[in-house]
Amino acid sequence: MRKGYLAMWAAAGFFAACSAPKTEEATSQDTVAVAAPVEEWVSLFDGQTFNGWSKYGGGEVGKAWKIENGEFFLDASNKDKWEEGDGGDIVTNEEFENFHFKTEWKISPNGNSGIIFLVHESPEFTNTYHTGPEMQVLDNNGHPDAKIISHRAGDLYDLIVSSQETVKPVGEWNQAEVIINQGKLDLILNGVTVVSTTLWTPEWDALVAGSKFKDMPGFAKYKKGKIALQDHGDVVHYRNVMIKKL
Repeated sequence: MRKGYLAMWAAAGFFAACSAPKTEEATSQDTVAVAAPVEEWVSLFDGQTFNGWSKYGGGEVGKAWKIENGEFFLDASNKDKWEEGDGGDIVTNEEFENFHFKTEWKISPNGNSGIIFLVHESPEFTNTYHTGPEMQVLDNNGHPDAKIISHRAGDLYDLIVSSQETVKPVGEWNQAEVIINQGKLDLILNGVTVVSTTLWTPEWDALVAGSKFKDMPGFAKYKKGKIALQDHGDVVHYRNVMIKKL
């Protein structure tokens, strides 16, 4: 009987503990346990349509941008100038603040393009690069821009040179990633972090002041913006366009 009573009292104590009011500390721990899940990767390109994209400045994506084999690409064969005619930079309809963006790109011989981010679309800014910094997309072996330091593939264009050259030859796919989180910027090319810096600091302002963007009052001023793929007048392919909000 003694053992039976002890078991009954133990059970009673267990149920009492379960039904007792939670302390502030316990409630806090429970809140942490049910916190919102980390954002998942979201595709920005369905492989069949330009849903979610538009031409910079308004309107549908230019006809020089085409879709084939789950890729979208700029067919520059009938274009005399970049950013004109049926082309033009294309931008996401949505703006992003803290994010991890990634895509794969393949450039043509002597080709040039770019991934431009934190783009503020407004009539006062006629080009995406008037507000958005750029991760360069380039044929380093053929395009004359490659002769200029900070203008090579993977560079933060005209601002920071890549720590090492990881770009693949023309015709091969490169994976590019742009990560912005609370002002921290990382550019990754083919799995290697090639640029790492912090935006909107005195050091950053000095960097911009020494670049070709120094006379562009809106450049890199917006902490939230669209992502653009650049029409530089050359054939370029993009696929697996993804983003994760941070």
